[in-house]
Amino acid sequence: MYLLSLSLLLQLALGANLVTYTCYGSGNFTPGGVYNQNLNSLLNILDSNTPLTGFAFSSLGQSQNIQSYGLALCRGDINTTACQACVDEATTEIQKLCQFNNEAAIWYDVRQVKYSNVDFLGVVSTGQWELIWNTANASNPVYFNKKVIELFSHLKGEAQDSPKLYAAGALEIENSMTIYGLVQYTRDLSGDNCAKCIDVAVKIIVQDSYAKIRSEFPG
Repeated sequence: MYLLSLSLLLQLALGANLVTYTCYGSGNFTPGGVYNQNLNSLLNILDSNTPLTGFAFSSLGQSQNIQSYGLALCRGDINTTACQACVDEATTEIQKLCQFNNEAAIWYDVRQVKYSNVDFLGVVSTGQWELIWNTANASNPVYFNKKVIELFSHLKGEAQDSPKLYAAGALEIENSMTIYGLVQYTRDLSGDNCAKCIDVAVKIIVQDSYAKIRSEFPG
């Protein structure tokens, strides 16, 4: 599994707004049971370790069905203090929103947290992808989408070369407008998987949110 943050917008907005969340997977866990205990410990580890570098992943448990796997990611341009507060809030909220779910994920503008009883670390999967866009359209869709692909082709390589696997940039287009983009991968992924993620994500954005002036692709 991987976690990808991909944004396309005509105004780059900074903030900590909830983007989306998902409760999914193979049923619920027993409150107070072994998996619940492992999950609580796992989330505490993510709370402690993520602010150090902006990313952390871990797993706890010795046998199938009680093992917990998780990761947390802060956006590459926020500092340690902000990352700490962000992860604390995200790990608390996901347990409220997806109470007793074996698997859950939550995405904000500046952080993401995911946990599961199935090992997803380092694996590319499209199972939890979600495309979000507004209703406004670009005036020249063909030209706009061409520029979208151009921007993210550049950001893909830049992110792969970054220690945080993060890149943000801008591209001037017609009528004095600018496209802003942001890409971030989780550091459990290989370089090839990172490239695969962005290629698929951009293709879906161009096809499914055709020429929308703002799209987000948490996954």
